[in-house]
Amino acid sequence: MGSGETAPTMVSVHRELVARLRPASAVLLDTPYGFQENVAEISARAQSYFERSVGLQVDVPPGLRGSAEIGAGGEADGDVGLAAVRGADWVFAGPGSPSYALAQWRDRPVGEALADHARTGRAALVFASAAACTLGAYALPVYEIYKSGARPHWLDGLDVLGRLGLKVAMIPHYDNAEGGTHDTRYCYLGERRLRALERELPDDAAVLGLDEHTAALVDVGRDAVEVRGRGVMTVRRRGESVIVPSGGSVSLAELRALVRGEAARPAARRRRDEDAAPAAPQATLRDTVVDCEERFETGLRERDAEALVRAVLDIDAAVAEWAGDTEEDEGGTDWARDVMRSLIVRLGQTAGRGLTDPRDVLEPVVEPLIGVRAELRRTGCFALADTVRDVLQTIGVEVRDTPDGTHWRPGAS
Repeated sequence: MGSGETAPTMVSVHRELVARLRPASAVLLDTPYGFQENVAEISARAQSYFERSVGLQVDVPPGLRGSAEIGAGGEADGDVGLAAVRGADWVFAGPGSPSYALAQWRDRPVGEALADHARTGRAALVFASAAACTLGAYALPVYEIYKSGARPHWLDGLDVLGRLGLKVAMIPHYDNAEGGTHDTRYCYLGERRLRALERELPDDAAVLGLDEHTAALVDVGRDAVEVRGRGVMTVRRRGESVIVPSGGSVSLAELRALVRGEAARPAARRRRDEDAAPAAPQATLRDTVVDCEERFETGLRERDAEALVRAVLDIDAAVAEWAGDTEEDEGGTDWARDVMRSLIVRLGQTAGRGLTDPRDVLEPVVEPLIGVRAELRRTGCFALADTVRDVLQTIGVEVRDTPDGTHWRPGAS
């Protein structure tokens, strides 16, 4: 998964996998974020997500946080954790640091267990975001490059995908656009740095990219790689890209050939069990909040109090739905709450001014007076007509005489 692994956008993918596999033992690897102070909170949010949204009970084995873990248990806990990984039917890993995870997994028992699962098909590996970076022969130390200014370079990856004949650098967040004014595609690398790194890959390797809120289901038994979600899967070699869209698939043999540069562009196939077009992907949190802001603006223009309230309530519901997301890309729930607070302030300001059109309120009083004033002007009583105009002005009504008649509007000072 390119991102969104514990977001509403990926619920249908998780449910599909669980329905296929019916796992008796499901584990979550906390290693990629094991160095963070809120590691327990992240794990709890992920467990809650899988139980509530997917109907899957997920355990977090002890002893797998790695070198940053402090506390009793030590080697014994590590043995328990390794046993849980090797005995699992479903293994999940997601947000955190690719380089930290690799330091704990590569050439170590857990890394070997993951490779064995890929080779034998003993368990489904559901790897996303930072953890997905570790699966290829080459891994991206994204934080060291993007945050700390390290020279762009590859790390040796776990090469789990190499067990399937795919010699790749796996890059999630492939279509990231958080930079706004600067290029943060390709997991925050941008085009310039990715081009430089591509030159360091051997001729038989490629970049395998997954867009955000997008999944690639690699099914060795069925010789199929199927794409789900909002974006595409990309195979990139020397700046040239072949994409497989959401709802499409290629065979694993075709994907191997694309990675090695031995195949022409295949026609991405639709899922065999679906003749109709795939359902529209679920909106991200940012999509939902932006839509609510637009509806709020429309409600203001149309003086629709119900629409204003509904826009605010829908943001609140979206924040609650996305609260379990362990990876706050695209602004996250804190950003959404800030937007909601700003709309609540504007709602209060609007309530103070009132939503009713002032013209509708004033019309029953003003129109008869305008008629009286017109009659006074017609009969030459201009002083009295001016008095009527002045009275109207004191209650905030501007009166203008034009060749085609008298017009008025609220708002005169």
